[in-house]
Amino acid sequence: MDKCPEELRIDAELVKPVLERFLRRRVEAAGLQGVVLGISGGVDSAAAAGLAAAALGAENVTGLWLPYHDASDRDDASAVAERFGVKLKEVPVAPMVDAYLAEAGKVDEVRRGNVCARARMIVLFDQSKAANALVLGTGNKTELLLGYFTLFGDGACSLAPLADLYKGQVYQLAEALGVPDQIIQKTPSAGLWPGQTDEGEMGISYLQVDRYLYYLVEQGESPTKLLERGFDADFQRHVITMINRNLFKRHVPVIAAVTGKTITKPIILPQNF
Repeated sequence: MDKCPEELRIDAELVKPVLERFLRRRVEAAGLQGVVLGISGGVDSAAAAGLAAAALGAENVTGLWLPYHDASDRDDASAVAERFGVKLKEVPVAPMVDAYLAEAGKVDEVRRGNVCARARMIVLFDQSKAANALVLGTGNKTELLLGYFTLFGDGACSLAPLADLYKGQVYQLAEALGVPDQIIQKTPSAGLWPGQTDEGEMGISYLQVDRYLYYLVEQGESPTKLLERGFDADFQRHVITMINRNLFKRHVPVIAAVTGKTITKPIILPQNF
């Protein structure tokens, strides 16, 4: 089954070197050599690992598998690491998550999933410090637009090479990179709780929403025009509500400007200073 709408198809062989160059330049600009990323066994993290290995050398990429009471994706995470030759470390987050949840009282699955995601990011940033590396994000454009990520959890990173690629385009890139087929074919899941799937939780399919976002965002077509393309009003209301409700997630914390001189650009020293 094709996972990318025809309208969004890319030439992955042209996109790969662009993203690899992005990674090399950003890591070099930080004065570092490598990256650390979570490898979940899903297609996004697999594609990110493949890009990083090609751009920086596999020896400069550290993958972390961060399970919470569920080892079902261990083989897939290991397959990604083996395919691209990157290091893989297992760091269970259950001890820290359970210690907090024991004091938090009754929490629902979403809150528990968010705690897991933020615990994983604690580990990733700590391990990046130990490795003198940057944290590599694995989020894609579909998830970012819909707000389908945990703020300061899986949405936290130093570099985001896939963030301008829709989910279907990530599948194309993954195939070009040689991501194992078992990962490309599996059902997308953020692993927030046993049996959770992305499409089940969102109530929409990636294939359908990718095509919709192409016309809405990339082509700038109006919801009225998109009714003519077969996107019914209920679907459109659902997607646009997700986009607008989660807009705050796509902005860094807003600084209250008092002096008018908040620092957002590097300060350049004169030559021979």
